[in-house]
Amino acid sequence: MAGKFLVSLTNAKNDPDKATVGFVVANAAVASGQETVVFLNVEGAFLASKGYADEIHEEGFAPLKQLMDQFIEAGGTVWVCSPCFKKRNLEEDNLIEGATIVGGAKLVEFLSLGAASITY
Repeated sequence: MAGKFLVSLTNAKNDPDKATVGFVVANAAVASGQETVVFLNVEGAFLASKGYADEIHEEGFAPLKQLMDQFIEAGGTVWVCSPCFKKRNLEEDNLIEGATIVGGAKLVEFLSLGAASITY
């Protein structure tokens, strides 16, 4: 039985290294059969906007957009913090494919089911 794994991603262009490594770890988790969720919150919520990650490419890693696409194609789930998304005046019609805006209750439910978690 697969376990559950959550990557809480609080960074984007403000810290491209953390944003990139968060998706590297998320890809490793989903590839190992874990039910994996990336929770984009705080500054990480910007990554939920189409085109935002396109120019983020940390040396030594694949481009962030590629890592994000791989994660979603592999069956990973992307949740976006609703209050964080709204605070940053982001547009729902510009949401990346595969992302879902959720409230805190959804996150708490997933974690309460025994998900391991890490924050970047």
